Amino acid sequence: MSPSAEEGELRDIPGLSPDIYRQWRASAIGAATERLERRLVLDLIGNVAGRRVLDLGCGDGDLAVDLALRGARVTGIDTSAAMIAAARARAASAGTEIEFHPAAAQALPFLSEQFDVVVAVTVLCFVDDPLPVFQEAARVLRPGGRFVIGELGKWNSWAAVRRLRGWLGSPLWCEARFRTPRELRSLAEAAGLRAEVVRGAIFYPRFRLAARVMAPLDACLGRVTTFGAAFLALRARKDGAVG
Repeated sequence: MSPSAEEGELRDIPGLSPDIYRQWRASAIGAATERLERRLVLDLIGNVAGRRVLDLGCGDGDLAVDLALRGARVTGIDTSAAMIAAARARAASAGTEIEFHPAAAQALPFLSEQFDVVVAVTVLCFVDDPLPVFQEAARVLRPGGRFVIGELGKWNSWAAVRRLRGWLGSPLWCEARFRTPRELRSLAEAAGLRAEVVRGAIFYPRFRLAARVMAPLDACLGRVTTFGAAFLALRARKDGAVG
């Protein structure tokens, strides 16, 4: 078994709350962006019906509920008590049965080889040392299982604006770190996983008109390049026969 949850860092991320998620999804640019990111993540995850799925950094439970409605048996973890409470309320409202636990992605309170899929969306950007996250994901995956991680890309207009906001004192973005496709692949391989594919999404700048015009082309661009993508998604696999 991994170290207990208490040995990981349980905390709220400054500047991030369930209300921030609600406001973002309620905006036109947020709704469009969230839809494209979710489509990419779900595409890389594949069919989850009957599968055990662990959602690392589940936030307010939006993805976890989506996966449960697709037939997955979902467990979610987050370091924030407020997020866990919001996630439980969302799952109850949707009529889904999901286990949510306060825990850190670097120290999962689960036995090894328990999950068919581990997914983490925008978790690494708030982690100082990302390798333990990959190592823990690899540990709890069953042989043949998939790790899908969605992260904020490093070289794009969104990241530039976020860095500027961090320099100007934003409590959220002053902590954030952005990743490249090479970094994600290297982290997966260092944890003993086989990196299969990295794809990009969100190739437009953060303007509503740009999103409206470019969103229909986003998936096509993501299949041929990651250059300029504000969002990156990696799928890696744990070698071995599927149990």
